[in-house]
Order: sequence, then structure tokens, then C-alpha cells
Amino acid sequence: MRRIQLVEGDVWGHRKDISEYFVIKPSVFEKIKEMKLEGKMAEEIKVKVSRESKLSPQMVAYVMDKDNPD
Repeated sequence: MRRIQLVEGDVWGHRKDISEYFVIKPSVFEKIKEMKLEGKMAEEIKVKVSRESKLSPQMVAYVMDKDNPD
């Protein structure tokens, strides 16, 4: 698949066999915050959290951006 874009909001479509929402465990947010406090670089956080949580690095980057109010 190519040119797939993650869009925040409700998901609507013809497929009924897939979940409308994806839940990210609170432990992922905690790990990101912990690593930020340790002074880890964003790329290092993406790689490590992605490996541990089975989320894609792009999803981890999205979570990091949404978690940061800057």
C-alpha cells in the first residue's frame, strides 16, 4: 500500500469486519514520557517504543506529536 495517511477522527466505511477505533495502551504513553525525561532523542524513542509495543514508528511519532502540547 502506498500514500496512506493517518487521519484523526471517526472512521466510516463499508467494511464491518474491522474495528472503528484502535486503543493504544497507557504504558506506551508512559514509556514515551519516561524516555523524554531521560533526554532520549525522538528517533531513539520511536525505534525502541515501536519495537516494544509492536506499533509502527510512524504511529509512535504521531502519538509523540499529539502528546506534546508545543
